Amino acid sequence: MVITRATEYAVRTIIFLAQQPKDEIVLKKDICRTQEVTPAFLTKILQPLIKAGIVTSQRGVGGGFLLAKDPDDISMLDILQAEEGKLKLNHCMVDHEFCHRDAYCSAHEVWGKAQSAMANVLGSASITDLVRREKENLETLGKKIS
Repeated sequence: MVITRATEYAVRTIIFLAQQPKDEIVLKKDICRTQEVTPAFLTKILQPLIKAGIVTSQRGVGGGFLLAKDPDDISMLDILQAEEGKLKLNHCMVDHEFCHRDAYCSAHEVWGKAQSAMANVLGSASITDLVRREKENLETLGKKIS
């Protein structure tokens, strides 16, 4: 399983939005510039996040984007599921009618454990934690967040 580029950029964009002052609208051009993403791709990335209630948009002059939730209440799992749908490592983990072996398949058990562990790791990584860790990493490297 490979996370899509859209999900990767979505995580980066949410971290960037969380680094801004609370309730401050961020211009689309500023997100594009700092995250090195085209306006069209950013629109594609933000649509599912808006639908999921993670980001909100403001139209018109001075419009832009801001977090709709507190960064403490947003996890990497939330972003992944907004962008890609329910986390699944194998079709049998989502559609129990996909394979008739579910009841006795030893691989099914391993898929289930791996999927659960991945969901726990991603679900426990809040955006607040990621912002803090990025700041610490940059300080260690002697750089500032811009």
